[in-house]
Amino acid sequence: MILGILLALISAFAWGISSVLIKVGLRKKSPVSANLVRLYVAALTYLIIFYLNGSYGEIASLPFCNHVIAFISAQFGFVIGDYFYFSALKRLGVSRVVPITSTYPLWTILWVHLFLGRTITLNVVVGAILIVAALWIVRKAEVEEHADPKGFLYALLTPISWSLAITLMDWLSNRMSPLTLAGLRMIYAALGLTLVSWRYIDEIKGFSKRELSVVGPAGLLGLVIAQYTFVKSVALVGSQIATPVTAINPIVSTTLAVGFLGEPPNKKILIGLILVVIGIVLITS
Repeated sequence: MILGILLALISAFAWGISSVLIKVGLRKKSPVSANLVRLYVAALTYLIIFYLNGSYGEIASLPFCNHVIAFISAQFGFVIGDYFYFSALKRLGVSRVVPITSTYPLWTILWVHLFLGRTITLNVVVGAILIVAALWIVRKAEVEEHADPKGFLYALLTPISWSLAITLMDWLSNRMSPLTLAGLRMIYAALGLTLVSWRYIDEIKGFSKRELSVVGPAGLLGLVIAQYTFVKSVALVGSQIATPVTAINPIVSTTLAVGFLGEPPNKKILIGLILVVIGIVLITS
């Protein structure tokens, strides 16, 4: 039990630190090029893990349909969703974006209810109300700060795209091992983004060692360590315990952004953040 909770906490902190590193890496780079470098680091890591773990036999035996769905899930999660996420971070900052993007469990519940027939409970309804209230408060705060409205739109689109990816991943979760599913999605995301990012080749070649030292670890922390520890935590203590524990991620991200990036604290943002965390815990419990 203790190990499972500890792994969930590691996951939350890894996601939080990754968000701050991404913000730093975006200062002089576009969202597409930064995301591509991050995905290359993560995909290469998983390829090595697959070789050491002997996972290529399982991958080769998977039905073609599973590969197609894994590819689509990867595009919604790490290409489209993360493009919106990176664009929002670049325009607004971590502490303004994370309270909004952390609402993806609400959208996921909606999709799995509509497409997979899952039940919506009273906790979900109350959590949804709190999250909607939080979005309204955060948006009001950003208007008062004269924040870029496109940043808010990008932040709002992020969890919708992520939740579609998670819904497809949910369907796949009983059809392959968690490690194989996580790695395949990362590899397919890198492949998919490569196919549409040829215009950014020169920018990617121009990455300095310092920029690589920021974006690369962001990929390892957010896409490898955080994902693996979360999956392992779920296996040890169940999603009903692991998911609420990782719900502290918005608090971690916002605290790091204020402390290390110098983003100004805002009372309304803080209230919205607290409401989002409570809403996530209710929805996932």
